[in-house]
Amino acid sequence: MKERFIYADLVSHSKKKQVTVITGMRRVGKSTAVKYILNHIDHSNYLYLDCERIEIRILFNTPNYGDIKNELELMGLNFSQPALIALDEIQLVENLPSVIKYLYDTYNIKFIVTGSSSYYMKNQFSESLAGRKRIFEMYPLSFKEFLQFKEASVADYEKYAWQPFNKAWYNNFKGLYAEYIQYGGFPEVVLEEESVDKIELLKDIINSYIELDVKLLADYAVSEDLYKLIKVLASRACNKVDYTKLSSVTGINRQKIASYIGLLEYTYLIYQVAPFTKNIDKEISRQTKLYFADTGILNVLAGVQLSSGQVFENAIAAQLKSLGIIQYYQKKTGLEIDFIFNEDTALEVKETPVEQDKQAVEQRASDIDIRKFFVIGRSTPNNGFVDFVWGGNIF
Repeated sequence: MKERFIYADLVSHSKKKQVTVITGMRRVGKSTAVKYILNHIDHSNYLYLDCERIEIRILFNTPNYGDIKNELELMGLNFSQPALIALDEIQLVENLPSVIKYLYDTYNIKFIVTGSSSYYMKNQFSESLAGRKRIFEMYPLSFKEFLQFKEASVADYEKYAWQPFNKAWYNNFKGLYAEYIQYGGFPEVVLEEESVDKIELLKDIINSYIELDVKLLADYAVSEDLYKLIKVLASRACNKVDYTKLSSVTGINRQKIASYIGLLEYTYLIYQVAPFTKNIDKEISRQTKLYFADTGILNVLAGVQLSSGQVFENAIAAQLKSLGIIQYYQKKTGLEIDFIFNEDTALEVKETPVEQDKQAVEQRASDIDIRKFFVIGRSTPNNGFVDFVWGGNIF
């Protein structure tokens, strides 16, 4: 089993009484994470239950909680000793938070649960399990994890993180980074060898997202409108969200578009980047920029409608989001900085960076009193400029 960096924290938290909640987009690896945890617990008094199975959903929809306890005992759980119950895809059972709360408060039971919708997980659990849970969010693989899944041999990854362009590192991993940008970081896609099979897997992930996650939170008609909107958003990735234009193109009214974009963000398909400003009122009133959580999905949805520069910028956005807070900055004149990272670092993203890009971001960063700045590039220019951070070093 390939290990992910989040596993250490998950195993550590599995020893605590609090409910361990793992959420993230469908097929990002949540079930695999649960199985990894179960392989590292020090007792055998546990159950793994998949809520996609109808008999499990029927069990937890039973109104009498004593009957649920009896059924779990028949499955082999010993309530007189410390026990663990792992529940997969809990968003499929509306009453589960209440059942978990009852069993958690009444018996010495540790729960590890997964779900695909942050809206459901955060809101439902906040109400019924306040103080009793910790939420872990899983995303597609970082490039560092991608290299490990590909079994790339690197003695010390960390010494290359955020470092200036290194020709040897670049030459060794530029092919893998190109693959990462093209097909994204879903674990099963990364492990698939053939390009055509990678694309089919990505299409299947998109379909299962629409058919399962979206339909859970909306009706069939909404899912059709959402797919139309998703395609349009993909063609406009890395741009500001303009509800008027989106409404004109899709035929969906502005209020619904705002609601749908919220749903897409809650279910981890996209995320929005807010403007950087010292004035909170201006931050709220100004437009956000939109990015997709995975460039593989973005490429399948957008096809040839995106430039390679847009896809690269989206890849950097996804890499940065897993590391900290990202915002963008734009002056009234239109001059902008692609990303403000953790509120203290200005980042300009260029496929083929040149000296002028560094000078520009330095000046713009200085204008807003930010002292740290970098140009992030994908390939080396012919003029020999190397004073930039390669995208494959962002981890």
